[in-house]
Amino acid sequence: QVQLVESGGGLVQPGGSLRLSCAASGIFFSIYGMGWYRQAPGKQRELVAHISSGGTTNYADSVKGRFTISRDNAKKTVYLQMNSLKPEDTAVYYCNGGYGSTWYTAKDFGSWGQGTQVTVSS
Repeated sequence: QVQLVESGGGLVQPGGSLRLSCAASGIFFSIYGMGWYRQAPGKQRELVAHISSGGTTNYADSVKGRFTISRDNAKKTVYLQMNSLKPEDTAVYYCNGGYGSTWYTAKDFGSWGQGTQVTVSS
């Protein structure tokens, strides 16, 4: 059974940085594409960054050039480095993925972690 644990969120001023981590267990991590999603109050969850099993990365236009997704297969962890944060980045951030998952056909494991809250405010 897959378990995803997100961490690293917090309160940051506009222009600041945060690094999110998502530790996975219960899966053979390296074969799965992984994505970072976010959900702001009153809005649908959206995919903001994705990394394939082969390391191909894709980003939503709203975060391109500011966010960087990476993975460490040995640690079964996917990261999201967020720079130049804006108030509109405020949301709960989640990770998820699946076998064959790509930016264009993003998949999830059928369950979600608790997420990590990111608040960008002065």
